[in-house]
Amino acid sequence: MKPAGQMTLTLTEELERFVRDEVRRGAFASNSEYVRNLIRERYLQEREREARLNALDEALARGIADAEAGRTMPLDDAFRRLRETLKPGSDDRA
Repeated sequence: MKPAGQMTLTLTEELERFVRDEVRRGAFASNSEYVRNLIRERYLQEREREARLNALDEALARGIADAEAGRTMPLDDAFRRLRETLKPGSDDRA
């Protein structure tokens, strides 16, 4: 029985050679370290993606709530305010 967290992977010859070459050139101490690093990078990317999607969902929900509560303005007014805020030398920029 394998210890918790241990996995066995099967790679094509080309991928196995690539991993071994990466370890040989000193980029990683072992094949396992290389694979763990790849998985860790992907895991962190997915967590970041999920956080961005959650933030977007929350922003959309706030926007919908504002619209439903009547807290809106005409699009031309909104763009005018943005232009004024973003123009060079504007003191309103954060």
